[in-house]
Amino acid sequence: MTPDDDLPPTDAAAALRLIEDQRSQTARRLEPDPRVLYWPWGVAWLVGFGLFFLRFAPDDRVLVRLPGWLPLTVLFVLLLAAAAIQAVAGAKAYGQVTGDSATRGRWYGCAWALGSVSVYAGLGRISEHLPHDLAALLWSATAVGLTGALHMAGGAIWLDRDLFRLGVWISVINVVGTFAGPGWHSLVVSVAGGGGILVAGLLAHLRRRRAR
Repeated sequence: MTPDDDLPPTDAAAALRLIEDQRSQTARRLEPDPRVLYWPWGVAWLVGFGLFFLRFAPDDRVLVRLPGWLPLTVLFVLLLAAAAIQAVAGAKAYGQVTGDSATRGRWYGCAWALGSVSVYAGLGRISEHLPHDLAALLWSATAVGLTGALHMAGGAIWLDRDLFRLGVWISVINVVGTFAGPGWHSLVVSVAGGGGILVAGLLAHLRRRRAR
């Protein structure tokens, strides 16, 4: 005798609901925790750009006497750590995924890598002719602007509203910080950018929990 729970659904509507439930459960198992994807980047921006503001404040002020090399070093280390955490989480979650989704992911990763290299190569040739404060603003504003644009592109590719909205937010605060000027840009990106990424990760996590 076959238990009743193991019998197939007797009508098409029930079968479709069963398929959809199983698909949703599989998707939730594959998707990494949003906090793992968002929070390392949020911490990197909050701490890294925060140190830039403390060391290179507006009007050439120094709020906290730190070595000049420290803010950039800390920012790079934290960004590399965030990238490594995201790469491990993504490989674990999507390593078995094939088809169009895998192709989109690879191409999107190439867009990040090649876009960053090409933009920074140009900045390297230009920034050496600018004063230190304007060169720093050029680098940070361009990097943050590229991040916002690629977040919006990722949201459009996967129809991810949270990712697209985060890209919009990053782009808006980048414009505000750029017009505010050197020093202020670091503060805006640290608090509103890093803090915004942390909040986005928390909200995505809570929505995921409610969907279960």
